[in-house]
Amino acid sequence: MNWRDRIDKNSSREKQVFIRAGIAALLILAADQLTKWYFSRNFIPGQSVEIIPGIFNFTFVRNLGAAWSIFSGYVWMLLAFGMAAAVAIIVFFRNLAEGCAERYYALLLILSGIAGNTFDRAYHGAVIDFIHLHYENIWHYPVFNVADMAICTGVAIYLLSGFLRKELPKEK
Repeated sequence: MNWRDRIDKNSSREKQVFIRAGIAALLILAADQLTKWYFSRNFIPGQSVEIIPGIFNFTFVRNLGAAWSIFSGYVWMLLAFGMAAAVAIIVFFRNLAEGCAERYYALLLILSGIAGNTFDRAYHGAVIDFIHLHYENIWHYPVFNVADMAICTGVAIYLLSGFLRKELPKEK
């Protein structure tokens, strides 16, 4: 079976792919929540620990917005947007996946990340971030978390799938 072959709806292969992708997504969601729990219990906001000098720190922050703190202070709007995006992915899951195994993983990774950050907004009023990449004091990437990585990885996989598959054969 070629990796470019479609997965038939309701087939045993579809169930296997969905279960494996679901387990991966649940493990990432658990890692996200456990790391956020650890940093919220053991760090104070703004505290930073250098891991790789000049490149990588653990820096605990509470992000009141979305990526790069946009829409800061609009927690309820971001919460509603996250929930709406999750519902849309769930409702249109099969249409979005188009029978492509890698898209099952991509969509479930995105859902995992949305769930992790939505949980934070709902229960803490802010997203807990702690991964800080930078180069000396010249360049700083915004602090992020495991859920953000899951969303970005899922989007990257989905986009790559679209480029690599160009045109999918029509469903029978």
